[in-house]
Amino acid sequence: MKKLLLGAFVALLPITGFSATILGFQVGGGIWAHDPSGSISTTADGAGINANLSNQLGFSEEEESYVYALLEHPVPLIPNFKFVNTQLTHSGTGNATFTFNSVPYALGVTTKLDLTQTDYILYWEILDNVISVDVGINAKMVDGQVVVDADTTNFTGTLPMLYAAAEIMLPSGFTVAAEVSTVSASGNDFTDASAKVTYTTDFGLGVEAGLRTQSYTIDMDTVRANLEFSGIFAGAYYKF
Repeated sequence: MKKLLLGAFVALLPITGFSATILGFQVGGGIWAHDPSGSISTTADGAGINANLSNQLGFSEEEESYVYALLEHPVPLIPNFKFVNTQLTHSGTGNATFTFNSVPYALGVTTKLDLTQTDYILYWEILDNVISVDVGINAKMVDGQVVVDADTTNFTGTLPMLYAAAEIMLPSGFTVAAEVSTVSASGNDFTDASAKVTYTTDFGLGVEAGLRTQSYTIDMDTVRANLEFSGIFAGAYYKF
């Protein structure tokens, strides 16, 4: 009976058109050097939007970590899973006068922005060959904080995003890949996009490098912002 059920399952795989992947698990991480641009306010009417990240708040490029893990399987209809955690914080000393939260500030004010985020991605592999294509949904959890001098504003939220990824296999273990998560709803526009080149050894150990950009139009709790963080990243991973 077990042999009969196994034979039936294998026979159905070509009909369903799902990936030939038996079971795959990958973990990885690295460093993202992100350069900030844009402006932010914590007032409902938009006052203080002239608190520019680089010109007024004194933010500059930061290098921070990211980690991820993914699980793929051949079970029809059940999605694959990917987890990503990205540290995204900036701090600086105000190098110009500005207004924030309806309060004027002079030179030398300490500022901090924290947009630490966690992505829970469910996706389906609709093509798995020399070119692979994934589509799915992403629940992006943002745990944020804005600090200007003694004025601290915390905000949290989870946004459902559309997710897509593509990968092209090249000779000798190299691939080129790109992925994007995006959503536009209720005054919030989020896009998290990246492109990279990877190299995987015969032992499953690999390295990756590329460019990642996040752009935000935020209308969450009392925070109003137009932000962009962009820069190169590099890391390593292991495929089980």
